[in-house]
Amino acid sequence: MILTQAKGRLRGVPRKLPVTAAYVALLGAVAVWLAAQPFREQERFVRHNSSNVHHLEVGKWWTLLTSGLVVDGVPVLIGIGAVATALGLAEWRWGSARCVAVYLFGHVAATLLTEGAVWLMRLAHLPGALARARDVGISYGLVATVACLMALGDVRIRRYGLLVLTVILAAAWTVDQELADAGHLVALGLGRFLRIIWLTR
Repeated sequence: MILTQAKGRLRGVPRKLPVTAAYVALLGAVAVWLAAQPFREQERFVRHNSSNVHHLEVGKWWTLLTSGLVVDGVPVLIGIGAVATALGLAEWRWGSARCVAVYLFGHVAATLLTEGAVWLMRLAHLPGALARARDVGISYGLVATVACLMALGDVRIRRYGLLVLTVILAAAWTVDQELADAGHLVALGLGRFLRIIWLTR
């Protein structure tokens, strides 16, 4: 009886959360396909879809979207599970259109801002500006969505949840000093910024 009810609820997910279900399915399909490829082909695919300065300079703007189809930096199941949870909650609370808008804004805007910083560093001939850096993953959109969810939550979540998330991301950037870590802090700020827009509408 319990299993039957659980199966019924799972079947209803695509209808109630179509964006989350479609994106999770797409991430899963890409992950399965990549896992079946030789390591060299996996690396080629990631390089080809990285939204780095080089690709943006030569007009490969579509990488701003395709870079979000690869789970990178964490185990695939954990990454997809995190997306399913955050995006599912966002879609449930805000609806599909706003959910997509928040996630895409976080992903694309954080990418453009971080890669823009790399581009300026390259113009200034500063060390560490890698035009062809590996830049794929789900984390920018995920962080922005989680930050926005927290910023629109109750007082304790806004006060303590956002503080904990900020400390964790800031500590990661302090330790690793990597582009992605800086991008996570940017995405966090973007998610909090979206709360201001939300409350003024």
